[in-house]
Amino acid sequence: MRADAFLAAAEALPVRDLRDLVGPGGLVVVAPHPDDESLGCGGLIAEACARGLSVRLVVVSDGVGSHPNSPSHPPERLRDLREAETLAAARALGLDAVHVRFLRLPDRFVPSAGPAAEAAADAIAAAARESGATALFVTWAHDPHCDHEASAALARLARARLGPVRLHAYPVWGWALPPGTEVGPAPRGARLAIAAHLPAKRAAVAAHRSQTTGLIADDPGGFRLEPAMIARFAQPFEIFVEVDPEVESEVDPEVEP
Repeated sequence: MRADAFLAAAEALPVRDLRDLVGPGGLVVVAPHPDDESLGCGGLIAEACARGLSVRLVVVSDGVGSHPNSPSHPPERLRDLREAETLAAARALGLDAVHVRFLRLPDRFVPSAGPAAEAAADAIAAAARESGATALFVTWAHDPHCDHEASAALARLARARLGPVRLHAYPVWGWALPPGTEVGPAPRGARLAIAAHLPAKRAAVAAHRSQTTGLIADDPGGFRLEPAMIARFAQPFEIFVEVDPEVESEVDPEVEP
């Protein structure tokens, strides 16, 4: 199926209750970079926290690829800033800092196989066991970014360690795919209504100031989320596509973190 038809179909998926997505237990959100959780799953996290579900957030990369040439924010300082922003975003959504884990894998070089990938999958699986998770949420394997593709692979590895746990994908950079890109079968899954949580979601996205403002002004090639991209995720629903256990991805990783 072409990407344009797939995404149009995803926007028309039926609206389901949170429990229909998650099942009887808790959930883990896997974010390739600090901010992906707020963009793709901010409403999900807020709804789950409001309803008392056990939620864990695992941030895979260190996020330092967003401003690689900033004199004022060398890698360690940028990493610390992006983690602080993530914790502020989590608070806005109702999630305590103690339930957020940073794996600090190298931005733009997150592995999908090998010892580091296995360790990351172990960490995701441990978060799932800790929270009694019956569902994992991770970025769509066809998102055109190498770290998003790798994170999808890590979530599949984690699910293999957990047994019958649901796996859902949320598109982030997939909306930027060329329309004719082949992405596989038509989507199955659901939309979650999040209108009640839009103020919290906006606050969470805005907490990522290094990605949404000119906070870091000394890297001409630094990354910044465009207003149109932010607006894309300010809709009254979020999309979650069911991931088949057999799914494999073939992605051209070219989009900024």
